[in-house]
Amino acid sequence: MPTPKIFESEYRFCLILWEHEPIKSSDLARLCKEKLDWSKTTTYTVIKRLSDRGVLKNENTIVTSLVSKEEVQLSELDELMEKKFEGSLPAFIAAFGKRQALSPEEITEIQRIIEG
Repeated sequence: MPTPKIFESEYRFCLILWEHEPIKSSDLARLCKEKLDWSKTTTYTVIKRLSDRGVLKNENTIVTSLVSKEEVQLSELDELMEKKFEGSLPAFIAAFGKRQALSPEEITEIQRIIEG
Protein backbone atom coordinates (compact mmCIF):
# COMPACT_ATOMS: atom_id res chain seq x y z
CA MET A 1 0.00 0.00 0.00
CA PRO A 2 1.45 3.41 -0.93
CA THR A 3 2.31 5.89 1.80
CA PRO A 4 -0.43 8.51 2.12
CA LYS A 5 0.43 12.03 0.98
CA ILE A 6 1.35 14.31 3.86
CA PHE A 7 1.38 18.05 3.24
CA GLU A 8 3.94 20.44 4.76
CA SER A 9 1.96 21.60 7.79
CA GLU A 10 0.89 18.00 8.43
CA TYR A 11 4.53 16.93 8.24
CA ARG A 12 5.49 19.47 10.92
CA PHE A 13 2.67 18.01 13.04
CA CYS A 14 3.95 14.48 12.38
CA LEU A 15 7.45 15.46 13.50
CA ILE A 16 5.98 16.31 16.89
CA LEU A 17 3.96 13.10 16.95
CA TRP A 18 6.92 10.87 15.99
CA GLU A 19 9.02 12.44 18.73
CA HIS A 20 6.42 11.94 21.48
CA GLU A 21 4.24 8.98 20.53
CA PRO A 22 2.25 7.36 21.90
CA ILE A 23 0.71 10.57 23.23
CA LYS A 24 -2.63 11.72 24.56
CA SER A 25 -4.43 13.95 22.07
CA SER A 26 -4.73 16.71 24.69
CA ASP A 27 -0.94 16.65 25.24
CA LEU A 28 -0.40 16.68 21.48
CA ALA A 29 -2.70 19.71 21.19
CA ARG A 30 -0.65 21.47 23.89
CA LEU A 31 2.62 20.72 22.06
CA CYS A 32 1.16 21.92 18.75
CA LYS A 33 0.13 25.16 20.45
CA GLU A 34 3.68 25.62 21.78
CA LYS A 35 5.57 24.60 18.65
CA LEU A 36 3.20 25.48 15.78
CA ASP A 37 0.93 28.08 17.42
CA TRP A 38 -2.09 25.96 16.50
CA SER A 39 -5.41 26.11 18.29
CA LYS A 40 -6.75 22.96 19.89
CA THR A 41 -9.41 22.82 17.15
CA THR A 42 -6.77 22.90 14.41
CA THR A 43 -4.84 20.07 16.04
CA TYR A 44 -7.94 17.91 16.42
CA THR A 45 -8.91 18.62 12.79
CA VAL A 46 -5.46 17.48 11.62
CA ILE A 47 -5.66 14.37 13.82
CA LYS A 48 -9.01 13.50 12.25
CA ARG A 49 -7.81 14.21 8.70
CA LEU A 50 -4.64 12.13 9.10
CA SER A 51 -6.57 9.36 10.81
CA ASP A 52 -9.01 9.22 7.89
CA ARG A 53 -6.04 8.93 5.48
CA GLY A 54 -4.36 6.13 7.45
CA VAL A 55 -1.40 8.17 8.65
CA LEU A 56 -2.18 7.80 12.36
CA LYS A 57 -4.67 6.27 14.72
CA ASN A 58 -6.45 7.87 17.65
CA GLU A 59 -7.79 5.23 20.03
CA ASN A 60 -9.09 6.15 23.48
CA THR A 61 -7.46 9.61 23.07
CA ILE A 62 -4.01 8.05 22.48
CA VAL A 63 -2.47 9.07 19.15
CA THR A 64 0.13 6.89 17.40
CA SER A 65 1.51 6.94 13.89
CA LEU A 66 0.80 4.25 11.33
CA VAL A 67 3.59 5.39 8.99
CA SER A 68 7.16 6.17 9.93
CA LYS A 69 9.13 9.31 9.27
CA GLU A 70 11.38 7.30 6.94
CA GLU A 71 8.38 6.02 4.93
CA VAL A 72 7.10 9.57 4.47
CA GLN A 73 10.53 10.90 3.50
CA LEU A 74 11.06 8.10 0.96
CA SER A 75 7.60 8.65 -0.52
CA GLU A 76 8.29 12.38 -0.88
CA LEU A 77 11.65 11.65 -2.46
CA ASP A 78 10.06 9.23 -4.93
CA GLU A 79 7.49 11.88 -5.86
CA LEU A 80 10.18 14.54 -6.29
CA MET A 81 12.30 12.24 -8.45
CA GLU A 82 9.35 11.33 -10.64
CA LYS A 83 8.05 14.89 -11.05
CA LYS A 84 11.31 16.79 -11.43
CA PHE A 85 13.84 14.24 -12.69
CA GLU A 86 11.62 11.88 -14.73
CA GLY A 87 12.42 9.08 -12.30
CA SER A 88 16.16 9.26 -12.95
CA LEU A 89 18.32 8.77 -9.87
CA PRO A 90 21.52 9.77 -11.74
CA ALA A 91 19.87 13.04 -12.86
CA PHE A 92 18.80 13.74 -9.27
CA ILE A 93 22.25 13.02 -7.84
CA ALA A 94 23.93 15.11 -10.56
CA ALA A 95 21.65 18.06 -9.80
CA PHE A 96 22.19 17.69 -6.07
CA GLY A 97 25.97 17.43 -6.50
CA LYS A 98 26.07 20.59 -8.62
CA ARG A 99 24.00 22.53 -6.10
CA GLN A 100 25.78 21.56 -2.91
CA ALA A 101 29.47 20.88 -2.39
CA LEU A 102 29.96 17.47 -0.85
CA SER A 103 32.70 16.80 1.65
CA PRO A 104 35.03 13.85 1.07
CA GLU A 105 33.29 12.08 3.97
CA GLU A 106 29.88 12.59 2.38
CA ILE A 107 31.14 11.29 -0.96
CA THR A 108 32.57 8.21 0.76
CA GLU A 109 29.27 7.64 2.58
CA ILE A 110 27.27 7.96 -0.66
CA GLN A 111 29.59 5.50 -2.38
CA ARG A 112 29.18 3.07 0.53
CA ILE A 113 25.40 3.30 0.26
CA ILE A 114 25.43 2.78 -3.51
CA GLU A 115 27.71 -0.24 -3.26
CA GLY A 116 25.27 -1.70 -0.74
